Amino acid sequence: MKPNRSMLFVPGNKPAWMEKAVTYGADVLILDLEDSVPDRDKAAARPLVKAALKALNAKGQAASVRLNGFATGLTLDDIEGVICPELGGVGLPKVETVDDMKALDTLLTHIERMHGLPIGQVQTSLGIETAKALHNAYDIVTSCPRVTGMSVACGPGGDASRSMGYIWSKEGTETLFIRSKAVLDARAAGIQYPTVSSWWDIKDLEGLERDARLNRRLGFRGQTVMHPTHVPIVNQVFTPTAEEIAFYKGLILALEQAERSGTAAVVYQGDMIDYAMAKTAREMLEFAKSIGLEV
Repeated sequence: MKPNRSMLFVPGNKPAWMEKAVTYGADVLILDLEDSVPDRDKAAARPLVKAALKALNAKGQAASVRLNGFATGLTLDDIEGVICPELGGVGLPKVETVDDMKALDTLLTHIERMHGLPIGQVQTSLGIETAKALHNAYDIVTSCPRVTGMSVACGPGGDASRSMGYIWSKEGTETLFIRSKAVLDARAAGIQYPTVSSWWDIKDLEGLERDARLNRRLGFRGQTVMHPTHVPIVNQVFTPTAEEIAFYKGLILALEQAERSGTAAVVYQGDMIDYAMAKTAREMLEFAKSIGLEV
């Protein structure tokens, strides 16, 4: 699964917005059929999203679709309305149990077979929005090979805050455990690049940067954003700097030189390093290469 530093929601009933969104620089556009689309427009939005998937794919822009949840009765119609060779991923709200994910897998398998698409083409990311989903995250992810990503919601005033009961602050201390558990479960389940949705303030860009830096320190590799102005900030925070790349390359070189001298540990920039740290350095360099940096 390619890492995504930035994921931007775009309403699926706004064709001009979906067309323009390719200019914002987001790694992935999430074409939304759920919360940002009024109920009266949901059916009409499906062919618009399908057309946008094709157009965005032709321009090299990655995009996925957020479906309506099972409780709405619209999930099957959503999938049938947007299925096409260009559809590589969907997100289903309110997945809370292994059975929920298995039901989505069954639907996708059936529709892929009907349309002559490879079984498993349409991947999904577990979106953690409730306490039950957070509790069951590891089991859900490991239950289905379609799950190639995990994202946790811990912003203000939404489903997550209502379900988990926290009172949101810009410092993020009240959601520190939630974020950390999501990273832990993701990595334990083999998801290398977990992401987070934690900042919805449109105007406070300095606050967004602080929040994104906290998320990166915790182990997230990207962040979902609600506004185009957030994209460049999040991209910058989650992109390794030239100094970081030089540090990791130098660490590997120092250890290789130590090995040639008959030792597996050496002092590098004041710290003892060993094989474990070299593995971390190689992982970070691989991440840098995967987002297009020269390493």
